[in-house]
This record gives sequence, C-alpha cells and structure tokens, in this order.
Amino acid sequence: MQVVLTVASLPQEPLAASAVLHARHLAEAEAMLEGEGVTALAICLPAAGTDHDDWRRTLARDLARAWTPKRVNLVGGPGGEARAAALAYLADAPGITGQYIPLS
Repeated sequence: MQVVLTVASLPQEPLAASAVLHARHLAEAEAMLEGEGVTALAICLPAAGTDHDDWRRTLARDLARAWTPKRVNLVGGPGGEARAAALAYLADAPGITGQYIPLS
C-alpha cells in the first residue's frame, strides 16, 4: 500500500527549503514508512524552480536506498489532475523508486 505525505509549503530558496523539509517532515516520512502494510511512500512537494531539483532528487534517492525494499518517490508541483495521475501511476509501479517527478 502506498501512503502519501503532502508538504504544503516550503521556502523559495533551495537550501532553506531542503533544511525545512529535513527538520519538519523527515521524521514524519520515516514514521509513515514504518506503518503496517506500507510498501511505498510518495512525498508531494509544492512547485519550485529547477534550482530545487538536485536536493529533491537526492532526497528521493537516499530515502529509497535507506528503506529498500519499500519504495520512496517525490512528486513536485501543484495539486490537481496531474498530481493525482502521478500518484496513481506510482501506486501501481512496483519497479519505480528513488525518483523525483516534477510536474508543470
């Protein structure tokens, strides 16, 4: 079963955004991964410029490695149909983990 952690807002500056996510949301993400029956976690982040891509990819990759065989992926962008479609795809894609999927 995939669970979803939605982070509503982060600072605009990439380093600050990464720091806030790690300080305020990382423990929650890991607690969700420990949940009974959880096989995957999708973390939804707000839209951001491409200057945020590196830290987001790193977070996805490192969490996936740390929690294997559970899957971890990040989706960045506004809510709505595109996000819902990405989450539905990830929920049914057992071979995909450690990915950052930016939506426009």
